[in-house]
Order: sequence, then C-alpha cells, then structure tokens
Amino acid sequence: MRRREFVTLAAGAALTPSLLWPRAARAQQAEKSYRIGYLALLPGEDTTLGKPFAQRLQELGYSEGRNLKLEYRSAEGRPERLAELVAELMRANPDVLVAGFGTLTAKATAAATRTIPIVFTSVGDPVGAGLVTSLAKPGANLTGLSAQASDVAAKRFQIMADLVPGDKTIAVLSNPDTPFSASALRVVRSAAEQAHRPLAEFEARTPDQVPVGIAAAVKSGAAALLVLEDPLTLGMARKIAELVAVARLPTIYGLRKFTEIGGLMSYGADLSQISRRAAEYVDKVLRGSRPADLPVEQPTKFEFVINMKAARELGLVLPSTIVALADEVIE
Repeated sequence: MRRREFVTLAAGAALTPSLLWPRAARAQQAEKSYRIGYLALLPGEDTTLGKPFAQRLQELGYSEGRNLKLEYRSAEGRPERLAELVAELMRANPDVLVAGFGTLTAKATAAATRTIPIVFTSVGDPVGAGLVTSLAKPGANLTGLSAQASDVAAKRFQIMADLVPGDKTIAVLSNPDTPFSASALRVVRSAAEQAHRPLAEFEARTPDQVPVGIAAAVKSGAAALLVLEDPLTLGMARKIAELVAVARLPTIYGLRKFTEIGGLMSYGADLSQISRRAAEYVDKVLRGSRPADLPVEQPTKFEFVINMKAARELGLVLPSTIVALADEVIE
C-alpha cells in the first residue's frame, strides 16, 4: 500500500463508511484521466463552436489538466491537411476523436480508425455521406450530431422566394467539394422547380473563388442569394456579408453567425446547442457507451434570425409575414 493511501485510511478509520466512501470515490475518479482529440477544418473553431463544446465538458466534470487532455488540430480551411492532422491526433492515443464542423472532418477521422470511438459534431447527411448505416443504428465506431442542413435549405429558399416574389431569379452559392453541398443543392433545385422559380447556381471551392461567385451572381441579375454553409463560407462569413452588402443583394445563410456580423437573414440549426450535445455524447462514450449503440441525434431547435439594420442598408422593407416568423430580430 502506498503511504498516501495508508495515511488516508488511517485518518478515516474513525469515520463511518457512508462518510468515507464519497471521498474515496472522488479520489478514484481524479486518478482517471481522458484524452480527447478534436479535428477541425474551420479556422478558429476552438474559439467558436469548440467553445460551447469545452464549456459543456467542464459542466460535466471534466477539467483540463486534472482529468482531461484536449488535443486540438485545425486544418485552417485546407481539407488536404485533414489526413495529416488526424494522424497526429492518433499518435497521442486518444480515448475519443471528435470531428468538428462539417462532413469532411468526420470522413477523415472515420478513414483513420475503425476502433477509436468517434463523435462528429455537425454532419448534414451522415447516412448519405456513408458515415453511418442509419441514424437509429449508426454501427461501427462513430456517432454524433446531424445538422440536418440539406433539409432546411428548402425552407431558406421559400423565405427568399417570399421576399422577392414573381419570376425573379434566385441564386445559390456553394462549395461542390463539400459532401453536404451536393445534397443541399438537390433540395434547393427541387424547391425551385416546385415553386416554378429560375435558379442560378454558382460555385466556390477556394477563398479566392468566393468573391468571383458572388460577382457572377450579381451579374446574372439574381434578385436574391442563398449561401450554403460549409467550412469555406463560414470561414469567410464577414467577407461574404460585406460583398453582398456592397452589391445590395439580399442573402440568406444557414448560420446565425452571418446575421450577427451584418448579414440579412439566417435560418438553420442552433450550432452552439449541437456542440453542447456533442460534448454529452463524448461523456457517454467515456462512461462506456458504444458509438454503434448511440443514435445519431437530429437538431430540435432551429433559428430564424433577421438583421433589420442590414435590411435598412439594403433599402428593403421586409414583409410583416416574414418578420413575424423570426425567432430573433437584430435591430
């Protein structure tokens, strides 16, 4: 017996078992330390979506330096670096791998290991991406949260169709290299077809192609724009908001971050809440649950946010029917 254990037991000899046990249990828990590897594609994710994730872990009893070591790696918007970075995380022997925002991080972690548990934080269509066999029974070694991004793209299209009625063209900007974009774009196309509205599609694979795509949308005569979110567009949120403001092009996004920095509208899942839920999934895995037995969770909260200052700067008078639908109006 180690001296520290002996002293503890000797000092507690006069205590009742009911008083001694909680102290012993806490000591045992303190000795167990976990290592989590977090892979991000989005630049600065540790200060954005990673923040509520880490905060929730702390609320659940995990403390950096005491019983947790969180290894963070970011590709800073460069998908080609993901394989290299997940290999670095693997060398640290993590108890759990966390795939940050987007499908590409989840695919990179899934390709790297079939044994280490993986929790993905925000995948638009995990079944369509081939990550899980079904939402109810993920199978294999990964599970997590679905942002259900492709499904809500039709709702965004409808909002913009109501904003610019008639037969005016609505444009969509997406990154074709992001797995989610293909499924979301199909949804938007279907919505446009059902509404008998012309749709103009523009692509941006790299940061320098984003302003080119927006300029092309403006040149096409589009009356409104949908931006499909992915690590590229999210990383350029401020620049995109500035470009469409200068072009006076009404634009809707999938994440509230865009409206908070000057964008007109956003409609989509609450990613902060999703990040917190991802931390709870990590906690379940660390406590012994198998990812294969944890259903992929779909979002239960969606936000429609309007920035009225942006509307005024665009010279827009928003219909009361649209304003009435908003969960939040930024003045």
